[in-house]
Amino acid sequence: MIQIPEKTIPAFHSQTILSLNTQKVRTAKSSQTILQLNQNLHSHSPAPTTPSYRHPTLKNIVQKGQKIALFTNSVSPSVDVLLGWNVKKTACDVDVSAFLLGANQKVLGDSWFVFYGQPQSPDRSVSFETLSTNQCEKIHIQLNQLNSVVQKIVFVLTINEALTRNLNFSMIEHAYIQIIDSNQHELVSFPMSDYYESVTSMMIGEIYLHNGIWKFHAVGNGVKEDLAGLCRRYGVNVS
Repeated sequence: MIQIPEKTIPAFHSQTILSLNTQKVRTAKSSQTILQLNQNLHSHSPAPTTPSYRHPTLKNIVQKGQKIALFTNSVSPSVDVLLGWNVKKTACDVDVSAFLLGANQKVLGDSWFVFYGQPQSPDRSVSFETLSTNQCEKIHIQLNQLNSVVQKIVFVLTINEALTRNLNFSMIEHAYIQIIDSNQHELVSFPMSDYYESVTSMMIGEIYLHNGIWKFHAVGNGVKEDLAGLCRRYGVNVS
């Protein structure tokens, strides 16, 4: 069973006051200000303005629903899956996840789900990395180390706290997935075109084995579920 950590800052308490006071702040923190600090941390005040992110030039673009072989000649030992987006509503905090599935369309186990709280698969073949911009993340895949039972990897975008804060994918734009090989050459890319108010989690794309060949499927479909709901969908036990 896996626990999905909340993406929040821990509350202030007496053990952190000394550390706070040593920082370059205008006034020292005392017991009289702890309550106010905790209230500020856990309030949903408007998020700061998020700078618009321009995605890289996409070359080998496929359309929604299209399936294509990743390799035509030699197979790259590794690929990088880049995912990016812009937000129209600054409250939207988008997360990237990857589910490693077997032939039964379920994860091999709870640890075969890679995201910010579990950044590497058990065989170390799949790893999660946040890039310099907050609106672009990377999943690195060592295909030659991947467990042979894995038949598909699904890449998902989810909006943090979407269900409780009434957020959805109509508030997102310019989302894309791009796969590049170990020589930094683009293999395929898919810029999303459909953004639905009824969607809070988007299966943007997937790679899968077909007759021994790795292929990419531009999915671009979503559901009204949070990350925990997707975990249950793919067989991850969440607490």
